[in-house]
Amino acid sequence: MTPKKTYIDSGVLFAAFRGEEPLSLRAYRFLDSSDHQFVSSLFVRLEVLPKAIYHQQQEEVEFHETFFAAVSDWAMDIESVTKNAYQLACTYGLAAVDALHIASALLLKADEFITTEKPTKPMFRVTEIPVISILLLSAN
Repeated sequence: MTPKKTYIDSGVLFAAFRGEEPLSLRAYRFLDSSDHQFVSSLFVRLEVLPKAIYHQQQEEVEFHETFFAAVSDWAMDIESVTKNAYQLACTYGLAAVDALHIASALLLKADEFITTEKPTKPMFRVTEIPVISILLLSAN
């Protein structure tokens, strides 16, 4: 079976690192699975690494860097991402960073977008990619 191209939102990484069950178990269901090929963007790095580096939280830095080392493809065309993010934000009422993440996932042709957001958030209006919240998954 070909692994799904999966874009992991920063909240999923935070949930996994913090280890607060059952959310961390749900996050690890994706992160530890060979059924997923991870794609990402510099926006995720920007959300998760700088504070950990600044506060010298080496264990957290190493956790995130381990994930980023497993990323197979990066959304590097920032001009295309920001142009598409603007359009997505206008179409669906997305917050800026959410629009950047969704646009990055679409540029990378991700099969799914995994998040910790509640299903009432505007990103769930997006029709171009399945948005899956780990909040809705069972803990098992």
